[in-house]
Amino acid sequence: MLRLVARAGAVLAAGLLVAPAVPAVARAPELRVCTPGDYPPYATTEGGYRGVDIDLARGFADAMRRPIEFVPLTWASLKTDFAALHCDIAVGGISDAPARRAFADFSITYGTDGKTPITRRGTETEYATIEQINRPGVRVIANRGGTNEEFARRHFPDAQLTLWPENRTIFDEIEQGRADVFVTDAVEGRYRVRQHPGLQVLHPDQPFDSFGKIMLVRKDDPCLGFALNAWLGAQIATGATDRLFAQWIGPDATA
Repeated sequence: MLRLVARAGAVLAAGLLVAPAVPAVARAPELRVCTPGDYPPYATTEGGYRGVDIDLARGFADAMRRPIEFVPLTWASLKTDFAALHCDIAVGGISDAPARRAFADFSITYGTDGKTPITRRGTETEYATIEQINRPGVRVIANRGGTNEEFARRHFPDAQLTLWPENRTIFDEIEQGRADVFVTDAVEGRYRVRQHPGLQVLHPDQPFDSFGKIMLVRKDDPCLGFALNAWLGAQIATGATDRLFAQWIGPDATA
């Protein structure tokens, strides 16, 4: 028995002599933040990754002392790519849709939004209600794969629906007269009409519905979800999230 122990000790000692040195502090893994990046003021890739959610994600990564990596995906591929792309979290104006709980956990709600119409100036009285929009001949447009498409399909079955592949150029279609109305989040509407003065967002203070905005969290990392919720809770409590929104859609917006 003593001979076996001695032999094992010799093998261990030899291993220590040839083993590479282990750094005192291992480099933290990157926080993979997936986003469509086409939904300002939540997230946009115009001029680099920017937006309310982008700033929140950066702040959380800093708090976790993890480098951040932004990973592009689309609204249509969100369900399939969230796991396939090894996303830690997903951000960018994601609504609390129950179907999304099948493939990801949810953070706490950090904002509230609702669907409201965007149309050309001078036509706002024609498309202010669901009943006015849900008529034959009304050209509704919606970005493919998200809650805007779901809302349009549910509420405008009698209208002419066009699905647009992304959310960046959809407003040009309305402004150029190739579509009549787009029903999207009121927060986005407030921001977009600043870039498109020919458009108007209708009754953003009284949207058609109301829902929370959340971040998606990978299901196999409950500690990450706990840390994200604690950090988000602090941002909400201190008014940091309100200040971020004010930078983009407040009366003195600078973003």
